[in-house]
Amino acid sequence: MPSPSLRLAVVGGGAAGLAAARELRREGHSPVVFERAAAVGGTWLYAAPATAAADPLGAAATHSSLYASLRTNLPREVMGFIDFPFVAGAGSADPRRFPGHEEVLRYLEEFASRFDLYGLVRFETEVVRVRRDSDRRWAVTSRKLGEKGKRDEEEVYDAVVVCNGHYTEPRVAHIPGVDAWPGKQMHSHNYRVPEPFHDQVVIIIGASASAVDISRDIASVAKEVHIAVRSAPAYTCKKQPGYENMWLHSMIDRAQEDGSVVFQDGNSIIADVIMHCTGYLYGFPFLGDDSTITVDDNCVDPLYKHVFPPELAPHLSFIGLPWKVIPFPLFELQSKWIAGVLSGRIKLPSKEEMMEDVKDLHSKLEACGWPKRYAHNLSNYQFEYDDWLAEQCGHPPIEQWRKLMYAANQKNKAALPESYRDEWDDDNILAEAKEDFKKYL
Repeated sequence: MPSPSLRLAVVGGGAAGLAAARELRREGHSPVVFERAAAVGGTWLYAAPATAAADPLGAAATHSSLYASLRTNLPREVMGFIDFPFVAGAGSADPRRFPGHEEVLRYLEEFASRFDLYGLVRFETEVVRVRRDSDRRWAVTSRKLGEKGKRDEEEVYDAVVVCNGHYTEPRVAHIPGVDAWPGKQMHSHNYRVPEPFHDQVVIIIGASASAVDISRDIASVAKEVHIAVRSAPAYTCKKQPGYENMWLHSMIDRAQEDGSVVFQDGNSIIADVIMHCTGYLYGFPFLGDDSTITVDDNCVDPLYKHVFPPELAPHLSFIGLPWKVIPFPLFELQSKWIAGVLSGRIKLPSKEEMMEDVKDLHSKLEACGWPKRYAHNLSNYQFEYDDWLAEQCGHPPIEQWRKLMYAANQKNKAALPESYRDEWDDDNILAEAKEDFKKYL
């Protein structure tokens, strides 16, 4: 029997939303994509925040968290969608293996054009409310941005796929005494270029990719850069190799009224700026209590396999929550799974079985000593997860070359943190990837 075509609301027009739109339509459904910005790309849309951000620690008016110098920390071959390789074309503006953010945006724009997705997207349209209607359908209220006096519009959809990303709502470190500290605080979400930090003493909190990049960016103009890392031993205080003005410290202990910041290692400095490179919070302001999910310590719960709330599956789903992953292929496989489940081609376990699986995940995290906020951190088993999704969809597992290239890049990044984007030794794997791409190019 042919599966029914469902009318589906997709919240977000970034990489996840585009992948969802393509797979849902491939399955015979009718998706409508709601995108706040005037273009596709989501977090890959670069935009400068307001010159004097009202809240430098909070979400800026722009969705983007990109800084001007950002380059990918994965090789482009690994990053791309499975059947739409991310390769440098003839005359490409940025043919590097680790390109700048503009090249990633161009790739997503090409993806949207190639699969005729632009006609599915309602640009400059914000989803303000999603609530359950009768018969497990959803009333979606949207608002056209920039049009004063226009009333919100409510429409009914068979299901909602949430793809709104998780790089918008800043997570901020707790610093005792910081309210009385006279310096400036900001979050990396609002960082773009290093020039405003000329000759200043800057403290960077964090050890993630953005902290590493931004600390080096700012060191080119700042008087001093001090990196505070929660995982560093309490006695840590050492100059970073290759830099005369950068030090690694243990975490901040407190900030004081005289402008000084004291680290757990006992050292203190007078600082001008504290920059929180401390990640982001999951947020779904358009969802009400009837979504059945909660966000506690950055754990979205309960979700079966990070996608379906058991109580409402498959009528509500989430794409792109996992982190420490290769995002685009994961989005693609999650989208294929959701599309197949919605059409009835793929069966989900019972609600009770899905809830049991969620409990089992939390038990495993607890046994490993991982905090709750790591619930969607797939660093230890991302390919196991990808291959499980692929099996559900009847799709081949993630290519072996992609797994090997990812591992080689991780090793190279650890060995050459300053130059891994321009020096590598995986040409044999690269050749295999290029051979594989011939199927799609």
